[in-house]
Amino acid sequence: MTTEQPRYEVSPWELRWSGLDIEALKRTESSFALSNGHIGLRGAFEEGEPRGLPGTYLNGFFERRPLPYGEAGYGYPEDGQTVVNVTDGKIIRLLVEDEPLDMRYGSAPFHERVLDFRSGTLRRRTEWISPTGRQVRIESERLVSFTQRAVAAIHYEVEPLDGDLQVVLQSDLLANEPIERVTMDPRVAAVLEAPLVADFASAEGYRAVLAHHTRRSGLRMAAAMDHEFDVRDPMWTEVQAEEDLARLTVAVQVRMGQRLRMTKYIAYGWSSQRSTPALRAQVDAALAGARQTGWQGLLNEQRGYLDDFWRSADVELDGDAELQQALRFGLFHVLQAGARGETRAIPAKGLTGPGYDGHAFWDTESFVLPVLTYTVPEAVSNALQWRHSTLDKARTRAAQLGQAGAAFPWRTINGEECSGYWPAGTAAFHVGADVADAVARYLSATGDEQFERLYGLELLVETARLWMSLGHHDVHAGFRIDGVTGPDEYSAIADNNVYTNLMAQRNLREAADSCERHPDIAQTLGVDEEETSRWRDAAHRMVVPYDTELQVHPQSEQFTNHAVWDFANTPRETYPLLLNYAYFDLYRKQVVKQADLVLAMHVRGDAFTAEQKARNFHYYEQLTVRDSSLSAATQAVLAAECGHLELAYDYLAEAALADLHDLHRNTHNGLHIASLAGAWIATVAGFGGMRDHGGEITFAPRLPPELTSISFRMRFKGRQIGVRIASKEATYHLLEGEEINTSHHGEQITLHAGERLTMPIPRTPTHPSPRQPPGREPAHRRPTAPT
Repeated sequence: MTTEQPRYEVSPWELRWSGLDIEALKRTESSFALSNGHIGLRGAFEEGEPRGLPGTYLNGFFERRPLPYGEAGYGYPEDGQTVVNVTDGKIIRLLVEDEPLDMRYGSAPFHERVLDFRSGTLRRRTEWISPTGRQVRIESERLVSFTQRAVAAIHYEVEPLDGDLQVVLQSDLLANEPIERVTMDPRVAAVLEAPLVADFASAEGYRAVLAHHTRRSGLRMAAAMDHEFDVRDPMWTEVQAEEDLARLTVAVQVRMGQRLRMTKYIAYGWSSQRSTPALRAQVDAALAGARQTGWQGLLNEQRGYLDDFWRSADVELDGDAELQQALRFGLFHVLQAGARGETRAIPAKGLTGPGYDGHAFWDTESFVLPVLTYTVPEAVSNALQWRHSTLDKARTRAAQLGQAGAAFPWRTINGEECSGYWPAGTAAFHVGADVADAVARYLSATGDEQFERLYGLELLVETARLWMSLGHHDVHAGFRIDGVTGPDEYSAIADNNVYTNLMAQRNLREAADSCERHPDIAQTLGVDEEETSRWRDAAHRMVVPYDTELQVHPQSEQFTNHAVWDFANTPRETYPLLLNYAYFDLYRKQVVKQADLVLAMHVRGDAFTAEQKARNFHYYEQLTVRDSSLSAATQAVLAAECGHLELAYDYLAEAALADLHDLHRNTHNGLHIASLAGAWIATVAGFGGMRDHGGEITFAPRLPPELTSISFRMRFKGRQIGVRIASKEATYHLLEGEEINTSHHGEQITLHAGERLTMPIPRTPTHPSPRQPPGREPAHRRPTAPT
């Protein structure tokens, strides 16, 4: 894959963009987005224009829209769901002697924006010369609070550079911003025309509130703003509010050598049940809390929160400065996506953009939650509680499909299936096993018995019941699961998808084990010993297809009998294939959009031998085109395990730089949160060799020749473990907690508190180098130094 050279400066703890590039605004607005998992603000300029794609989002706040079917069928979802661009509180317009600051006019001798991963803020510094020649400096800093979930804030300063200056500020709350759509790409959000209906507007002093509701989904929201000023000269102020606009206008003469300083506090709240007056009270209270804390207090809380996060989650990579930056960029955005979601989904784009209509997929459980499990486990508990809160919808969906248990949706915002294409959506039943896998991983990593009793056990039971309903016992073959779609979206309605079957196998065993640990809860769910015995029997007899002639596992039954896609005669400009070829043709060929069987070898690596992994990886490399951002990280993990360390390094870079280099040409619609999480997985599970099979954690580290060292930290069972990988040895350090048993390349070791244990790294296994489809090779990575 080709790369686009970024304009971001390379620095270990920040993302900096210097100069103005109007064409790049859309993608930088995604990269510079701030969120806490509840509120998301795209990184647009305070002035509102120029802009790429405006966006302010509340997690779970959506509008319904009819799904267009040329020919509908039984069980098709009736409604789609689309994330709403809610009331924008970021806007602060500046007029300099009647000239509005617009970066497209006048000139900007200096302009830079900095996303700081340690302070959790976006800073901006601009020196602007107006068309009439007046010179002014603007400095701003904004945050979305990790500690006060409903609050965002902007600190804005104006300084004249060429004499006394009349300044006018207009601080807005703006609803129903127009959004243009110029593409038919299905990965892009549907456009909603004026989705918010006004309910209430008020303004007094420096404060204003707007309240709205959506027409079809019936959700209500309120947004409020308040302000503090630091200026020596008298100000003239006016505040007004109408249905879709509230504005505070401030006029002041700022003397040379002085500054106008304003802090804008913004609060958001929404609900499907609470009344408009209740939401007004909620945002008023949030503003009161923010005002009491103050701007500096919010900054201090933000840095303290992130200090704790980085102590647990940081990855240090020596030898490639840009990749180091990208790993921290990814971790920061993964944290932003999941930190304060609290009983809401983690969307595929987080809250950085409207891509995929703001939907959550299985990406959350399979890519994002593994990272959070070992760094911020409380966020995982919250995310899985959201899945539990949607169980009634999942049971209803299963019953509609004629199945038992719970069928979780392939794509959703509120827990209802809203994929209009059933072969890729409804048939992707592996989502249930992915949820169960995330539950089992969280339980083994935390030992959270209360979570298991309140939520985890029921999730495991209902997903296990789905597999028993979907599958059947074949007298000759074993327990089959037919007519389903695995992770690879270029194959559909297949029999015995290996990934699905192995994940279902684990699901059934984990459900039985959990019921045995908590028989009282199992009894309330109607589970008896006979049912758990049936689960164990189905797991034991699960069909796992194997092609004895090729000596590889087919992705699903008969997959290796299909014709191989004609890669040599596929023009490079026709990738991604889903935008240029019929699914009917893709489904009949050996062509893989994203790692499927290879993903099974990672998450269910205990079901394969080392020789099988090497042969399978070699076979599927030549078929995988990586039209999905989910693929590279998984390929990195298996490439490292199979000894292809330089290839793993290339894939790690592709996953980590997916958005900073805009590799998929759609970063403007939001970041690829799963790919950013996958970069951590590629580092820790790939080069760190970390595996978590059977409730135990093990390591088999190796370092690619391009790097000098890799260090990472993670939490497991109340311990904090540090690992440092060098070319010939690895050092383990138990930073917190009691001693723990683990293994290093299969050798059992015990880590004691405060002690370091250094182990030699064995020789890397050698296997023939795999090839990728022509033109789909990952870009060969060359380490970069700091800018």
